[in-house]
Amino acid sequence: MNFSLRSSAFIGGFCALAATIIWSGNFVIARGLVDGVPPISLAFWRWTLAILVFLPFALKPMLRAWQPIRIHLGYLTLTALCGVTLFNTLIYIASHSTSAINLSLIAITFPIFVILLARFYWHERITRPKAIGVGLVIIGVINLVTQGKPSQLLSVEFAQGDIWMLAAAICFALYSVMVKRKPAALGAWAFQLITFIIGWVLLLPFYLWEASNTHFQIHEADLSILAAIAYVGVAASLLAFVLWGHAIALLGPTTPAIIYYSLPIFSGLAAYLFLGETLGSIHLLSASLILAGVILAIYRKDQAQR
Repeated sequence: MNFSLRSSAFIGGFCALAATIIWSGNFVIARGLVDGVPPISLAFWRWTLAILVFLPFALKPMLRAWQPIRIHLGYLTLTALCGVTLFNTLIYIASHSTSAINLSLIAITFPIFVILLARFYWHERITRPKAIGVGLVIIGVINLVTQGKPSQLLSVEFAQGDIWMLAAAICFALYSVMVKRKPAALGAWAFQLITFIIGWVLLLPFYLWEASNTHFQIHEADLSILAAIAYVGVAASLLAFVLWGHAIALLGPTTPAIIYYSLPIFSGLAAYLFLGETLGSIHLLSASLILAGVILAIYRKDQAQR
């Protein structure tokens, strides 16, 4: 592997890890907003803020790329639907009707869907190190969410929210695979802004429907809710998606998906720091398994050939 390939791998890995860390904070904040903000409203206002912040920087690149945007409008619409309109909205809806253990278990299926979709669309090989790494990560995450008692899996009862969470995992896997097909004529900023806008437009009628049936108003929200929306709108929506798209452009969809498996580690750390939750030996063991699996899955000789 030459210096350029090593540099690309490092930058791509850093971007995927940074996006994962940001999203771990998003999960912690979202749990705290379950009773304060309706799910579609939370998704709508986060994307509204993301667009407003991104617009001054990406409007000109988007306008310059208007011709390829028109040509690839179908692809952009489907990508925006999966990654912007549906993904986080479904997570917020799911959090209202299922348990934390179920959400965590279903969330780990996302990289599996990415690997399968990448195999189907891009013919990426599922190497032995990758398979072993994924296995270690799954064991680590299951150990984490069951507190070292995997037998709890036998007593899990799936609620309606589990279906929403599974749909969210599939949507984000589709988004991650489709980002790899981004037309070369579309720059990263133009691509992100137009998908944000299209996804926001597709979400708008659902927001209006929810708003007509609830009493939540953004101008009446307290400062803590406004600060939380600012985080999910700027960091978890804008910054994390830009980082994630850059990671996929450099590494393909599979390796960032493996790195995403480390999300429970950062979510647990954030819960410890900000929510006062304790970290025990189960968390340390699970973190070790997850990190070992991620390293094994992404550090392989054929990385430079992809």
